[in-house]
Amino acid sequence: MRTRIGSAIALAALLSQTTAAIAIEEVIVELPLVQNTLKVNLSELSSPEALLRGTSDLAELDRASDGELGRKLLNLLNQPVPVSFRQLTDSAVGTPLLQQTLLLVSSFGTVEGQSADLSGERLKEALDKAADASPDGQPTLLQLMQAIPGERVRLNLSQAQMVLARMLRQRRRADQLMAAATPAPSPVAAASTASVRLSRQSLVVPHRPEPLELVVIQPQGQANGRLVVISHGLWDSPANFEGWGEQLAAQGYTVVLPRHPGSDNEQQHMVLTGKASPPSPSELGLRARDVSAINDAVATGSLPGVTGVDAEHVVVIGHSWGATTALQLAGMKPETASLKARCDDIQDPDRNLSWTLQCSWISGVDQAAIDDPRVIAVAAVSPPVSLLFPRGAAQQLSARVLLVSGTRDWVVPPDPEAVVPFGAATPKGNQLVLVQGGDHFNLRAGQAPDGGVLAPLLVEWTNRSFAAGAAAQPSLGAPPLLPPGPWGSTAKPMADVTGNVQAR
Repeated sequence: MRTRIGSAIALAALLSQTTAAIAIEEVIVELPLVQNTLKVNLSELSSPEALLRGTSDLAELDRASDGELGRKLLNLLNQPVPVSFRQLTDSAVGTPLLQQTLLLVSSFGTVEGQSADLSGERLKEALDKAADASPDGQPTLLQLMQAIPGERVRLNLSQAQMVLARMLRQRRRADQLMAAATPAPSPVAAASTASVRLSRQSLVVPHRPEPLELVVIQPQGQANGRLVVISHGLWDSPANFEGWGEQLAAQGYTVVLPRHPGSDNEQQHMVLTGKASPPSPSELGLRARDVSAINDAVATGSLPGVTGVDAEHVVVIGHSWGATTALQLAGMKPETASLKARCDDIQDPDRNLSWTLQCSWISGVDQAAIDDPRVIAVAAVSPPVSLLFPRGAAQQLSARVLLVSGTRDWVVPPDPEAVVPFGAATPKGNQLVLVQGGDHFNLRAGQAPDGGVLAPLLVEWTNRSFAAGAAAQPSLGAPPLLPPGPWGSTAKPMADVTGNVQAR
């Protein structure tokens, strides 16, 4: 009975994550650790009574639990999915981001008795059928399972375990580096509380049909006439990075945070309500153009209230996709070779969640080589890079780079996306900082009044980059801009591991 109970728990956990993409007559879960399989007929999931009367393995377990297991499972399966699937599939079928997501899901199992490509029109038909079965057009998980044609689905937990083991391996080197490193000391003084002013503006740009929305943060007191631009990540917004901007503005900088309209949190809402497609591959180039347009506007005095600011020397800070944008502006040129060679290989040992996004960019790469010589330095926090930029792409850099990665980042894992690419680059004064316990989201400023754990590091990097003048240019053997400290954090220890990585 213990084996069966373990099987039921595994099935319930799996259904909560994957069955929205699986609709069959029978589900078979392969459980390698207990050498057992668990079957359930979808017809038995129509009601608690039907499950109690059923003949499947799950029905047997449900009777043993006096119906408690079935009630919990059916409550989960009958929750409406908060997406208008009819509109979503009309706009999303065939998009690279959706195809890569389906490829990721497919790695956990197979649909038997179904040969049609569910990334195409057949998927649309199935989702339309599920929407028709729901009075309000929002199908439940169970309705989605019933809609996709096929005989049964076989869910491979061994494959799932392999993926988990791969994810653990993809942070092993980062853990080793941090274990051997001395964390940077934290600043003695508290975060600056100098007054700053925040304004919201719009900027007409030639590459977008609508004006670009901007958050502009400026010092209330003495300004230093220097410009910093902060680029947010996929389905994010400037709001999560205003804390960085406020700390920089308190030091005298003028900080501009654009909302990238094709990949921000508003676009995410539009996708989830079926009113927009997933981000277009063209956004890879459009985001970089957003930042350059801001530099142009500051240079020509086109932003109200922004005067006396030097737009010929700019520092760009980015998170996730925004960090990739920063690297493009710093001179790194995207290429399609790795994307085409590796995107469809589910078994690739470096495959990680960020590949879903990177592989969606293929058709936009030829329009995305957009560097800006006015950018003198960038801070790239958790950038997806391993497929987009070829090995040796750092040779193209025209600006100094600070690369930051968290040791617990499952989305953009530190080893394949930071440690390995950085270690393969020729030393030119660029630096890699790892953050112990940092994941893909807790390194952002969020609502922290002090700008979060990275604020001291980003302020120090920005100060040093501007102070270096012409010496900020990357060059063979250039000394590092970032000193040993104090820019660390007591909440999340961080260390410059540049020497240990490049010495390998």
